[in-house]
Amino acid sequence: MTEQQAPAVVKSEDQWRAQLSPEEYHVLRQAGTERPFVGEYTDNHRVGVYSCRACGAELFRSTEKFDSHCGWPSFFTPLAGSAVIERSDDSLGTRRTEVICANCYSHLGHVFAGEGYGTPTDLRYCINSISMTFQEQDAPSRG
Repeated sequence: MTEQQAPAVVKSEDQWRAQLSPEEYHVLRQAGTERPFVGEYTDNHRVGVYSCRACGAELFRSTEKFDSHCGWPSFFTPLAGSAVIERSDDSLGTRRTEVICANCYSHLGHVFAGEGYGTPTDLRYCINSISMTFQEQDAPSRG
């Protein structure tokens, strides 16, 4: 999906404000960041799927989550390449790559490359807990 296409979920800012808490709105719709080490999924090790809190689109699986010790949940790849959009972010006086939900264009966090983590992609999708929900799934049986 390219950024030029309209998101599948389109709402007015008033509709987003009515749906989201003030903290969720700040992160998801105003590209804010929650404080490090306070998010409910930072240390989550359960098996399941992480979805966009704003629209419910599936974003990441627990099998791609890893402990980066950066203060936010970290993933080495999204659920599918089309689940997120990456775009340049020059805020805060530095160049970063913002990650947004491809379904509703809500801000999720940032992706960083080349940090030396022992993951298959050498990418760290640093995602705000408040921008996601988590649906636990049964672990696959070993048999």
